[in-house]
Amino acid sequence: MELIWLSAMRMILLWYTCCMQAADSLSGREKAYEFLKDTILADPEMQGRFISEQDVANQIGVSRTPIREALLLLAAEDLVQLVPKKGAYVAPLSSRQITELMELRGVVERYAAEKTMTEGTVPFRKMMELIEQQRWLVEDPRQFIDVDRQFHALLVAATGNELLAKTYEGLRARQVRAGVVALYRAQNRQQAVIDEHNAIVAALQSGDVGAATAAITAHLDTTLKVLLNG
Repeated sequence: MELIWLSAMRMILLWYTCCMQAADSLSGREKAYEFLKDTILADPEMQGRFISEQDVANQIGVSRTPIREALLLLAAEDLVQLVPKKGAYVAPLSSRQITELMELRGVVERYAAEKTMTEGTVPFRKMMELIEQQRWLVEDPRQFIDVDRQFHALLVAATGNELLAKTYEGLRARQVRAGVVALYRAQNRQQAVIDEHNAIVAALQSGDVGAATAAITAHLDTTLKVLLNG
C-alpha cells in the first residue's frame, strides 16, 4: 500500500510540475507576444530589420523559447517574416498593405458611425476625452497613436457588434505601425490628427450621417496620402 501511495504521489507531483511549466511557458509567450506586437513592431526604426531574440528576451526577462513561440504567432498573422538561419524580419508595410488597411478601416468605421448615430449610441464624451488625452501626448508618438486607435475602436465597439469589434481589434498592430510612421513622415501631423478627430465628433453630433462618414473618409484619406507619399 505504501508503494502504491508513493507512486501515486509521484504521479501527482509530476502532473503538477508539468502544469506549472506549461503555465509559465504560456505566460512567457503571451508576454513576449504583446511586447513584440506593441513595442517592437510599432518602432519605425525596426522596419526592414531582423528582430534579435536574445535582446527581446533580455528586455522582458524570459527565455528565448517563448520569444520563438510568439514570433510563430506573429508570422501566422503575417506581421513578421521568418527567414531560415536569419530569424524574424520586420518587413515595412507595402503600399498595397497600407491601402488595404485604410480601405478596411473605412468600411468598418463608416458603418459604425451610421449605426451608432441611428441607434443613439455614439460615445461622445469618451471620444472627446481621448482627443484631450492626445493634446497632452503630441511629443510621444507611440502613446499618441495608441490613443488614436482607442478613439476609433471606441466608435466601433459602440455598435454593440462584438464580432465586428474583434475583427477591428485584429487590425491593431497594423494600425499602430502605420500611424507611428505617418507621424514621423508629416510635420505637425499630431495637431492635424486632433483637428480631424474633432471634425469627426462634430459631424457625429450634428446628426448628419453623410457628414460623419465624409469626415471619417477625409481623415483616413489624409493618413493614406501621408503614408504613400512620405
